[in-house]
Amino acid sequence: MIVSEKMHELGSKRSTIRELFEYGKQRAAVIGSENVYDFSLGNPTVPAPSCVNEVIRSLTEELDSLSLHGYTSAQGDQETRQAIAGYLNRTYDTSFKAEDFYMTVGAAAALCICFRALTSSADDEFIALAPYFPEYKVFVNAAGASLKVVSPDTQSFQINFEELLKTLTPHTRGVIINSPNNPSGAVYSAQTIEKLASILEEKSKEFGRPVYIITDEPYREIVYDGVEVPFVTKYYKNTLVCYSYSKSLSLPGERIGYVLVPAEADESREIYAAVCGAGRALGYVCAPSMMQKVIARCTGQTGNILLYKENRDLLYEGLTELGYKCFKPQGAFYMFVQALELDADAFCEQAKKLDLLLVPATDFGCPGYVRISYCVDTDMIKRSFGAFRKLKDLYDSGNAE
Repeated sequence: MIVSEKMHELGSKRSTIRELFEYGKQRAAVIGSENVYDFSLGNPTVPAPSCVNEVIRSLTEELDSLSLHGYTSAQGDQETRQAIAGYLNRTYDTSFKAEDFYMTVGAAAALCICFRALTSSADDEFIALAPYFPEYKVFVNAAGASLKVVSPDTQSFQINFEELLKTLTPHTRGVIINSPNNPSGAVYSAQTIEKLASILEEKSKEFGRPVYIITDEPYREIVYDGVEVPFVTKYYKNTLVCYSYSKSLSLPGERIGYVLVPAEADESREIYAAVCGAGRALGYVCAPSMMQKVIARCTGQTGNILLYKENRDLLYEGLTELGYKCFKPQGAFYMFVQALELDADAFCEQAKKLDLLLVPATDFGCPGYVRISYCVDTDMIKRSFGAFRKLKDLYDSGNAE
C-alpha cells in the first residue's frame, strides 16, 4: 500500500456516531427530516449566547483586517489567555497566569497535544475510565502510547477504583477523566476526585514519577439541579486541563479551546514547553484569531442550559414511563439507557428500522447501553416517543429480529 495502512483504516471508516449522523441525513432526504429521530451527534441546538454575535460585529467594526484575522502568537493571543486566567481565578479561587495556557483548535487538539507531550516511550500508557469517548484511543495511539480501559461502575457511573488500582502500572503516564461525562451524563463528585487524587499521589511516589490527570472538560458548565463540578486542579496539582467552548458557547464548528498547565504541577515549565512542542509538531499553532478574541470577551457566558434541562426531563420521564431503564444525567446532554437486549449494536439496528438513531455504547467501553443525545429540537423528542414505544413493544412481544 502506498499510504499508511493505519491512516487509511481511520479515514475509510468513520466513527459509529458519524456513520449514524450521515445515515440520518440520507434518510431525511428520502422520507423527510420530520420522520427521522436523530439522537446521534452531540451538536448543540441551543443558540450561542447573544454576546457571541455582538462581539463578532463589534470586532469587525473596531479592528482592521490584520488585527482581526492575522496570526497570533503560536501559543495564543496574550489578552485572550489573560482573560481566561482571570475568569478561572475569579470563579475557582485559583492563581493562573496567561503563561499557563496554550490555545487550541478545540478539545480534540488539546487532548492530542497533551498525549504527545507526555509520551516519551512506546511503553507509555494512558488510562480511560469507561464509559469514555472512543476517540481517546485514536488520539493516544497516534501519540505513540497505548490506552488501557477501566470498566464502568454501572450503578453510579463514578470511578471503578478497584479496577483502576489494578490497571495502574509504572508505565502509566496519565488518567483521562471526563466530567460531566460523555456518554453517561454523570458528574464525578468531590469525594470521587479526592479519592482519585489520593491514589495517584501514592502511585506517583511508588513509581518515582508523576501520574497526571488529563481532564477533558467541554461540558463543565452544563449541569443541572445545583450539581457542582469539582475543579480538578484544586484537588490534584499534576492535572492538565483540556477545555473547549464548543458546548458551553454552542460553537462546535468554530473549534476553539485550550490546554491549561498549572504552575504548581511537577515540572510545569517543562511540560508547558512540551505542550508547545507538540502543538508545533502537530501543526496546531495559532488557533483561530477572531474566535480567540470572541471568547476573551464572552468568558463565563453560556447558551440557555435550561433548554437542555427541559429536554432531559422530558426524555427521562417519557422513556422511564415506557419501561426503559435510564441513568438520569447530572450534566452534559446525553441520556444513557440500557438496551433491551445484551447486544446494544443489534438493539440499535432494530431502532434504526424505525428511523430512531441511537448510538450503541460498545465503543464507549460499556456494552449493553446506548447513548441518546438530547441537544435536539424538543418537538423531535416528543414525536420520537411513538417510535420508542414500537421498539419496546417489539421486544416485549418477542418479535425483535
